[in-house]
Amino acid sequence: MIQNYLETLNWEVLPHPAYSLDLALSDYHLFSSMGHAFAERHFDSYEDFRKWLDEWFASKDEEFFWRDIHKLPERWEECIVSEGKYFE
Repeated sequence: MIQNYLETLNWEVLPHPAYSLDLALSDYHLFSSMGHAFAERHFDSYEDFRKWLDEWFASKDEEFFWRDIHKLPERWEECIVSEGKYFE
């Protein structure tokens, strides 16, 4: 049904991997940034970790999230050019 509907829209449907780390914001931006901040930190309790995590998210301004969401079209293009192969 979906393929038939897309045909009615005259869209070119591009093949892509079912899951691409290159296109998942959480993987290429959020977790990468968090991982750098998190490196070599140790927590004595879940509460300490939760507090650190809450503070880390609160420290990020709107630009932090906006910037990489708006990079998605560029990343899509890179994914298309690389024919679905990872490019980072």
